[in-house]
Amino acid sequence: MKKLGLIAGAGGLPAEIADHCRRAGRPYFVIRLKGIADDATLGHPSEEIGIAELGKTFKVLKREQCEAVCFAGVVARPDFSALKPDMRGVAALPGIIAAARHGDDALLRRILDEFAREGFAIEGVQEAVGAMTLPLGLLGRQGPAPEHRPDIERALEVAREIGRLDVGQGAVVCNGLVLAVEAQEGTDSMLRRVADLPVALRGQPGAFKGVLAKAPKPIQELRVDLPTIGVATIRGAAKAGLAGVVGEAGRLLIVDREAVIACADEFGLFVLGVEHRVP
Repeated sequence: MKKLGLIAGAGGLPAEIADHCRRAGRPYFVIRLKGIADDATLGHPSEEIGIAELGKTFKVLKREQCEAVCFAGVVARPDFSALKPDMRGVAALPGIIAAARHGDDALLRRILDEFAREGFAIEGVQEAVGAMTLPLGLLGRQGPAPEHRPDIERALEVAREIGRLDVGQGAVVCNGLVLAVEAQEGTDSMLRRVADLPVALRGQPGAFKGVLAKAPKPIQELRVDLPTIGVATIRGAAKAGLAGVVGEAGRLLIVDREAVIACADEFGLFVLGVEHRVP
């Protein structure tokens, strides 16, 4: 079993992966990105390192005898002019900046290339912790009603199309009308926008309707940037009056799975996994 180096950004996902490794007996070490990683990873074997300190990161991972790395958590695109790279970071930064001009996916692939050059295997979260992805079918007690099916299909269609255009991963559809698409603001902010729309356009508590769909971009680097939902997603969907959340089975991460199920059951929302459609 390869020892895992976990590169931890913000949010609860890195701590959940570290907890899983501990329970499963898999050796691991956490690189906590300075000023980004949450405190939840502090109880794990770890070291805090700046995002541009590639040399130090590689040195620590090798010192800890990590053979594979997994990137988890939210990391906003940085202000490259404000970074403080070490010598290895200085060497890599021009190529990383050039890749960033071609979109987030190109940026992520370039960063992964730097780790691969140092001999690390790259594991996606779905490889490190397969149980964290959305299964096929229903997650929880609630299922979609027949009137939700057209919105499910339409929301998935829109989510996949904006992914093809490298815009975002999520879309909200209600009664066939596209209420919002996700760009750089993220899913939670998109759902808040939907909640601010007139009730005539959306559902409301007691009369939920409409669907949030999330799907990976076709060009997406799935080892780093799978779409993700958590309790905040379910609460945001309920506040926006939506009836449910849908994603592609095996291609959507669920942070704190049991809490997500409990929250969806509490509000009466469905969470549905559908088969991945090959273009």
